[in-house]
Amino acid sequence: MALDAATLTGYLTWIAAAAYPLAAFWAGGHALLHARDPRSAWGWIAVCLLFPLAGALLYFFFGINRVRRRARLLLDLSTEASRADARQRLPPLPDNLKALMRVGDSLTHRSAESGNRLEPLHNGDAAYPEMLAAIAGARESVWLASYIFRNDRTGRQFMTAVAEAVQRGVTVRVLVDGVGSLYGFSFPVFWLRRRGVRATRFLPPRLIPPMLHINLRNHRKLLVVDGQIAFTGGMNIAEYHRVAVTTARHPVADVHFRVQGPVVDQLAQAFAEDWRMAARETLELPPPAAEVAGGSVARLITDGPDDDLDKLAFVLLGAVTAAQERVRIMTPYFLPSPELRAALEAAALRGVDVSVVLPVRSNMRFVDWAARHSLLALLAAGVRVHMQPPPFAHSKLFVVDTDYALIGTANIDPRSLRLNFELAVECYDPPLAQRLNAYFDSVEASAPRLLAADLDGRRLPTRLRDAFFWLFSSYL
Repeated sequence: MALDAATLTGYLTWIAAAAYPLAAFWAGGHALLHARDPRSAWGWIAVCLLFPLAGALLYFFFGINRVRRRARLLLDLSTEASRADARQRLPPLPDNLKALMRVGDSLTHRSAESGNRLEPLHNGDAAYPEMLAAIAGARESVWLASYIFRNDRTGRQFMTAVAEAVQRGVTVRVLVDGVGSLYGFSFPVFWLRRRGVRATRFLPPRLIPPMLHINLRNHRKLLVVDGQIAFTGGMNIAEYHRVAVTTARHPVADVHFRVQGPVVDQLAQAFAEDWRMAARETLELPPPAAEVAGGSVARLITDGPDDDLDKLAFVLLGAVTAAQERVRIMTPYFLPSPELRAALEAAALRGVDVSVVLPVRSNMRFVDWAARHSLLALLAAGVRVHMQPPPFAHSKLFVVDTDYALIGTANIDPRSLRLNFELAVECYDPPLAQRLNAYFDSVEASAPRLLAADLDGRRLPTRLRDAFFWLFSSYL
């Protein structure tokens, strides 16, 4: 018997009424069982109970970690025996750095290796010519990963360079993040494939078949050439990183690093793991990189929403705790976890010179507003905060005393340290630390110091706005 419109409407109403609480309880229960942080679990449960259908949809798209099972496919590339052997070959370190090295030993499956050299390259004006020259000189392999790969003047130079490498018989692989590849409607993978380059996207969001990893992004920027030289840091492949000569409306300053030595092997392994996950292809690792005479001790640390979760957070905490004289941080987005914020405050209170350099204005204003609300406690503990004027400073640097530096792709915020796939290279390298300290000195000299009075002087509507966005800092 056919249903009339009124009866059908009644059935649909009952179905919707039943689905309303069921969606909320399913999403809230899933968050309760699977969230690794109680604050995150509480947040999602509250959203789901307040907005059952909308909250459940938001949790489905943004809250579920669908990568954890895939992480078990990744390779375990070293053993405890090899780490112990590597430690015996390292030069002597101060006691505080020995303790910090044990943190990395315990967290990672990689050994700290001697014989490395890391050269800072400021902005795309210095970094891109060296990267392009390395690609032009490649004989065996070019592995390139970028969060954003724009189809602009700079992007086309890299597309041409890797396409020419393919024509020379070089094995080329290009990995671009599935969401970052959409920025600027550039579609780099499409253009690269048309030029004969093997390229793929990392966890691209799609509806059919469903793949909705909207929040779990590969934020790593990495170029490995012939397994002997690598480049990593904060820079994407985009014209806006050319600060001195650029056609971009809003240039972005950053620091990249040219890397040589055995740590390049670890960077190559990290790319191979990401490529295997994205393209289902196992790459043959290149020959071991040669040691550099008089080089530094370095180790790669990978971080992501899988088995690598919280590794960078623990290293940062260990480094702040190990600091004896100074801690210097440069980051575009600063929303430290309560644990890291407490460690920075404790370090300042015990007499360590702690300074944080932030941009006056980033490209994410709501993050700036949330950060401002949380700075008062740091200032009260004696942490110095400097606001760097334009161009927008996108650099990610972390220096402890005059011996240790942590460089890489991660920001000091929950997105980088909880959701993104990131990488960092820790360097036990006094010359590099001294160079970066000199760079901090030059930046701080032209970056006005933020005072508590500046924050107290904000108008009430501004303070309310900043506090409102701070409430969501765990999700920004």
